[in-house]
Amino acid sequence: MNIKILELEENKVRMVISGESHTFMNLLTEEILRDPDVDVARYVIKFQFSDPELLVTTNGKRSPLAAVQDACGRLSGYCVKLMDDLKKEAA
Repeated sequence: MNIKILELEENKVRMVISGESHTFMNLLTEEILRDPDVDVARYVIKFQFSDPELLVTTNGKRSPLAAVQDACGRLSGYCVKLMDDLKKEAA
């Protein structure tokens, strides 16, 4: 996954996440919005085959990049737990 930061301020980040689609971006934005310090988390895919652009703004209490990183960490944790549960059920 390639990421390009287009704009970075104290409480705002705009980035392009190459190769992703609505499936991942919907999941990511929903998870970012669980953070109480996040004001806005949205993405846009301008054309059918273009890469999505993510916008995240915070209330200034934390970095928007930290909010994205934490959301990704939580998503990863959910997947690990699901895989562990599936292994237990299959055993």
